[in-house]
Amino acid sequence: MLKWALIFFVISIIAGVFGFTGISAAASGIARILFFIAVVVFLIFLVLAVMAGQAIL
Repeated sequence: MLKWALIFFVISIIAGVFGFTGISAAASGIARILFFIAVVVFLIFLVLAVMAGQAIL
């Protein structure tokens, strides 16, 4: 997901440079949403890993 967030971020930057502000804003919004989803998934897996590690001990 971070890969797609980075791709949309780059599209947003390039579109902004060429003056396509609507496309830039849309790509930026998509990149932001994908980034936050990736962070939430990371935190869920981190909590699950810590809980599994405690269950083994």
